[in-house]
Amino acid sequence: MKYSTPVQKRDQPDDSYKFQPLPAPTGPFPYQLDIAQVIPDINTQKMTFHLAGDTGSIRSTDFQRKVITAMQAQFEQDNPPQFLFHLGDVVYNHGEASQYYRQFFGPFQNYPAPIFAIAGNHDSDVNPAAPPYHSLEPFVKVFCDTAPNTVPFSNDIARKSMIQPNVYWTLKTPLANIIGMHSNVPKFGIVTPEQQEWLKAELRSADAERPGKALILCIHHAPYSADINHGSSIPMITLLEGIFEETGVRPDIVFSGHVHNYQRLVKKYNSGRSVCFVVAGGGGYDELHPIAELSDTRFTNKLDLFEGVTLENYCDQLHGFLRFSIEKTGVQLVMKGDYYSVADDGVVTMEDQFEIKL
Repeated sequence: MKYSTPVQKRDQPDDSYKFQPLPAPTGPFPYQLDIAQVIPDINTQKMTFHLAGDTGSIRSTDFQRKVITAMQAQFEQDNPPQFLFHLGDVVYNHGEASQYYRQFFGPFQNYPAPIFAIAGNHDSDVNPAAPPYHSLEPFVKVFCDTAPNTVPFSNDIARKSMIQPNVYWTLKTPLANIIGMHSNVPKFGIVTPEQQEWLKAELRSADAERPGKALILCIHHAPYSADINHGSSIPMITLLEGIFEETGVRPDIVFSGHVHNYQRLVKKYNSGRSVCFVVAGGGGYDELHPIAELSDTRFTNKLDLFEGVTLENYCDQLHGFLRFSIEKTGVQLVMKGDYYSVADDGVVTMEDQFEIKL
């Protein structure tokens, strides 16, 4: 039997020494991007978009290409997605410019919509054997440009650079504020004090726009997880829950990657409110991360931090992606998520559906 709660992987070494300094912002504080600058005709009544993380792979791009093909097919259906929000680890293993064509520009060249992104730990790492470059330097050229340009290492692919103002930033849309964090290189993530203060201010700012807009938080390192590779990130749980408590603001949903599978976890707070934590990191890296077995002594779920958190559904044997929508119905917002798996033969199956009314 498998765990139905988050787990902590025992005896994990401290790799905080892998932390990398952040690049300078490319836009003004507080690092917000109005989606109308990228998609002028964005729908103000219903917004649909894809989410996927960990699409790159140093060994093979076969799984990634099958997932992207399945996502592209949805543009031929009613209510097609308007963009992709990438949850990090675009390029393995060290975010090198030389790998961007093979792992990003080539596979995504026919994806017919803009791609926004937060950086993962592999995007943020630096290959000591490569010609010298700074952490996130290629990521910034691809996603944090000051204007749409042809990226020098894209092999002249038509997709231009994105204009995100920083590696942590907020996407302002008519129906949601999407806060994208940067959690750096170490296995369980590190968030700088400066970013923590920024996050507090962005949560309060987004909360002031409720109930007219949803509040979505995206962070690469998954706070809660039941997988066998990483397990839950105790530092990210402590950080986020502490900030939620301090500000009195909790997001409506939290999306993460890092773990190579799909999980939908729900945390019920003492106030009676629940928040959904979704892991969608099965976007293409060839190695998937199964959910831990109850009999596996490497893991424990006996932590107070896990109180009230339940694993509602998961898909850990196939790659896949999430299609997410936010619709205004009268004065109410309704968020819907559909998770699709993609088999080796390309067969696409809906594995999970959920709905959140705000």
